[in-house]
Amino acid sequence: MTTSSRPRADLRVALFATCFNDTMWPGTPRATVRLLERLGVRVEFPLAQTCCGQMLTNTGYAGQAVPLVRRFVDVFGDYDAVVAPSGSCVGSVRTQHPMIAEPTGDADLVDAVGELGPRVHELSEFLVDVLGVTDVGAYFPHRVTYHPTCHSLRLLRVGDRPLQLLRAVRGIDLVELPGAEECCGFGGTFAMKNADVSIAMGSDKARHVVETGAEVLVAGDNSCLAHIGGILGRQRSGVRQLHLAEILASTEQEPA
Repeated sequence: MTTSSRPRADLRVALFATCFNDTMWPGTPRATVRLLERLGVRVEFPLAQTCCGQMLTNTGYAGQAVPLVRRFVDVFGDYDAVVAPSGSCVGSVRTQHPMIAEPTGDADLVDAVGELGPRVHELSEFLVDVLGVTDVGAYFPHRVTYHPTCHSLRLLRVGDRPLQLLRAVRGIDLVELPGAEECCGFGGTFAMKNADVSIAMGSDKARHVVETGAEVLVAGDNSCLAHIGGILGRQRSGVRQLHLAEILASTEQEPA
């Protein structure tokens, strides 16, 4: 029986919170768990999890990321599915881990990474592709616009899965973001090494957000939300930033 056809309660599912969410935005992984449990999924949180190694790999230290790749396989290898509220980190696991494992000459590690990768899912992928749902029972009566992050859009190719989920949210006023597919300028260390360019790109994105009249900016990666949100905050725009998981987990009471 395939993962997608198994009963939800029978799936052994692990939450990969990601290190930056765990440290800076713990509300996002908590919202992910609330959402999945509401949908009948039993979620485990392996305490031994840590960074996926993306920060090392992106800055040219892929060799130093090998222990983190080994740990990821050890921690998550026995699960039917691994869910993460981050397209960036899932993209790293699927695309960078094989590249990191190959030069080690460790055939077991290469095989383990290759076998585990397809079972690691960004949140919207898991909901739409594995659970087969788009209406998750959420209610969020606010004007919202969605920013598709680069890793989810280009590496994972999640397409319109997040939008399918958002369109099914009761009470939502979902408005299109102009230039949605343009990068916000964060890009991890790019924002530090090329600060002026990063801020210019982020300012363009923030301007488009304000143009929509949205109350809330939503995305699947908190790092991008922090970058755009910092600019929106300095502009005193009044626009809030929420991760997709937080909106989908919302069950604000509908009026009678």
